[in-house]
Amino acid sequence: MTASSPKRNAANVPFLGFGIGLRTVHYDEIRELPAGTTEIDWFEAISENFMRPGGHPRRVLKEIGDKFDLVLHGVSMSIGAVDPLNQEYLQTLKALAKDVRPAWVSDHLCWSGNGGKYAHDLLPLPYTEEALDHVAARMTQVQDTLGRRMVIENVSSYMAFSQSTMNEWEFLSELASRADCLLLLDVNNIFVSAHNHNFDALAFVKGVPVDRVAQIHVAGHRKRGDLLLDTHDHAVPEGVWDLYAAAIKRLGPVSTLVEWDADIPPLPEVIAQVARARSIAEEICGPLPAGMNA
Repeated sequence: MTASSPKRNAANVPFLGFGIGLRTVHYDEIRELPAGTTEIDWFEAISENFMRPGGHPRRVLKEIGDKFDLVLHGVSMSIGAVDPLNQEYLQTLKALAKDVRPAWVSDHLCWSGNGGKYAHDLLPLPYTEEALDHVAARMTQVQDTLGRRMVIENVSSYMAFSQSTMNEWEFLSELASRADCLLLLDVNNIFVSAHNHNFDALAFVKGVPVDRVAQIHVAGHRKRGDLLLDTHDHAVPEGVWDLYAAAIKRLGPVSTLVEWDADIPPLPEVIAQVARARSIAEEICGPLPAGMNA
């Protein structure tokens, strides 16, 4: 769906409002929501869950996309790997995007396999000039193949490379400039990694370019021993909300999504988190429009 004059943020992308991840346990309730509801503005769908043409998942995605804005969010592009890019995957993703017309397509700054073997995890990169050249070239290739700009997300991490010559936000900022891509700022991942690696989370938020941030994620995490783990299995903690508020103060209104991927509660509990994000953003920015399709 389209609107006559959608509000755009500093990254020059539509402001979609406040949304949630599209999860199977909520399919029936979401399909019953009327277009223009004030509770949820948009949905983020995991790309890999909908790549098979036809079938029930694709029908549901199309039905929801007729009423709400959609974003596709991938987990297996492995943009930082040294294996050749998976061209079959990219062509399938391109066909999916053509079919459902998402506002944008995103994935993660990570690698997830080597030699054709997949780790089923989002593994961090060494933040070096060599890695930056490698990822920027691959990102350019991906964008040329898809015919659209990508949005790339910072991941949570539990180890770091001694070879790194820059910090993560410097790497992300330079990648966005060299490849002309956009950023998905995962505030929970920043909070988790800042704790695990003992850096200042606010420095990360202040270090990314305002005109490159297209989207924000907030989510929950858990403590395990000395580490925080990015689990997405309960409500957003207060520390993450505080960091989200700091991000909005710097960036202005940015399309925001609540992630809840395990121990998923009834839909009203997730919607309550969306309302919290909207309340924080409006307290800082003033009244905001609903998504571009409202």
